Amino acid sequence: MSAPYVFAGGVAVVTGAAGGIGEALAVALAARGSHLALIDRDGPGLEGVAQGLRTRHPGLRLSTHTFDLVRTAEIPGLADEVLRHHGRVNLLINNAGIALGGTFEQITLEQFERVQAINLRAVVALCKALLPALKSSLGSQIVNVSSLYGLIAPAGQTAYSASKFAVRGFSEALRHELAPLGLGVTVVHPGGVRTRIASSAELAPGLDAAEVAAQQRQMERLLTLPPAQAATIILDAVHRRAPRVLVGGDARMVDLLARLFPGHYWRVVSWLTARLARG
Repeated sequence: MSAPYVFAGGVAVVTGAAGGIGEALAVALAARGSHLALIDRDGPGLEGVAQGLRTRHPGLRLSTHTFDLVRTAEIPGLADEVLRHHGRVNLLINNAGIALGGTFEQITLEQFERVQAINLRAVVALCKALLPALKSSLGSQIVNVSSLYGLIAPAGQTAYSASKFAVRGFSEALRHELAPLGLGVTVVHPGGVRTRIASSAELAPGLDAAEVAAQQRQMERLLTLPPAQAATIILDAVHRRAPRVLVGGDARMVDLLARLFPGHYWRVVSWLTARLARG
């Protein structure tokens, strides 16, 4: 059995760090003594997070990297920039992601591909670019954030579920390859965490604005777990080098339903979701 992951003194890379789970992870990692390389396309938001961390933890090395992960071909350069700042990487957390609303018929192929670029190909590209550095640091760990929708696939989430199921499969295969080298891989399936992912989701062209707003309000009622609590669950799993972590009771319930009713879970899930959304 591998020794627990040690946060203090290590260098952690976190994508999507300007808000939500990514920001909460950055705060929790700093509290555990990790130096940080924070990545997000929202430059001002990222600097706001970084300034708060620098004030509270002046002894930590912290770099910010404003970068849109849709530019996957440029990710090797991003990795080089991180290594120029820190010299090494011990923990890579691929957290960034975007959502897309609309049925497969309604969304455009360009929208579908954008989701795959950010949610999947950027994960793969960062793992590839930073793998030599991770291998050279004893006891390193990779964390790839999938989703509740990497366990089940709801109607209206073809692009998002495709990307998150792929992250799950990629992470599991990568874990099996890297385990003999002493490098761990954890895949994370968050449930309803209170973030802006629903309100900031991209939308298929021509959707009715009132209907979209109603659906977003319904979804946001299901996002109840505080990001700080989600970050604690994730990092505790990283410390244990858990291969997989389900974040929240809803994720655990959905995982069980998918196992019990692999071809028919959606009828049960949609009924439960409607009841919970009504309060």
